[in-house]
Amino acid sequence: MTPRRAAVLGHPVAHSLSPVLHSAAYRALGLDGWEYTAVDVTEEQLGGFVEGLDESWAGLSLTMPLKQVVLDLLDHVEPLAGVVGAVNTVLLQPTGSGRTLVGANTDVHGLVAALREGLGSGPGERPVGSALVLGAGATAASTLAALAELGCASPTVLVRSLARTGGLQRAAHRMGVTPRFEILDPASPLVAQVDVVVSTLPSRAADPVADALAGQAAAGAAAPRGVLLDVVYDPRPTALSRTWSQAGGTVVGGERMLLHQAAEQVRLMTGQVAPLAAMAEALEAALLPSVTRS
Repeated sequence: MTPRRAAVLGHPVAHSLSPVLHSAAYRALGLDGWEYTAVDVTEEQLGGFVEGLDESWAGLSLTMPLKQVVLDLLDHVEPLAGVVGAVNTVLLQPTGSGRTLVGANTDVHGLVAALREGLGSGPGERPVGSALVLGAGATAASTLAALAELGCASPTVLVRSLARTGGLQRAAHRMGVTPRFEILDPASPLVAQVDVVVSTLPSRAADPVADALAGQAAAGAAAPRGVLLDVVYDPRPTALSRTWSQAGGTVVGGERMLLHQAAEQVRLMTGQVAPLAAMAEALEAALLPSVTRS
């Protein structure tokens, strides 16, 4: 296979673990000469960077805020990415007149696969009847799509400001899902009552929820009965994940979403099934220092 280039773009992007995951996949697949790097690109620089891509490029991974900015630069947006309103993957496909830029979203795939690890998959897999989403950003939109795929089209979304939910409400309308929006109350009893909780909040922003959950546990309140996925993976475990586990709930680390969405990107960019085990091993090795720090 002809050597190709790929990269993750963002600002900042030095912290990204995508190079670890994709490079491990290339080695395991024997893709000699394939290269995956991290490139610091701002919103203002994105158009120029994309315009300069040549035939050596296989694709791009995008972090926020580029997932939405890139939409106007693409020739085609896959339906899922369109309804979610966020593209985290750009594929460069050669055409007779040059190249076509295709936008895709693998975050939904990553969320579904990670949650299935916690829920249990197979013929007896139960649909998600109730769910709670913390936060209203781009990852929350992908989360709504993932929950709908798992059977829950009417989750509750807890946000710090209802005035900042317009984008998520529009995405929900495009998906045909009907979430209920409420102001985030760290002590909300729903946290311990639903089948699935997904926190899309930034690092440490969910700590008040963890504190409230610990207080409820100390007071003899009912333990969480559902699966928690905290998309944050540094520090690992997060305060919310640690408290959830101590209370007896099932936790899926955010690194599992990262792994599965990257595996789908590898499949789309290379045309080969991603070597999940090799990628997971490389990811665990890269994350070990953060576990030691915590």
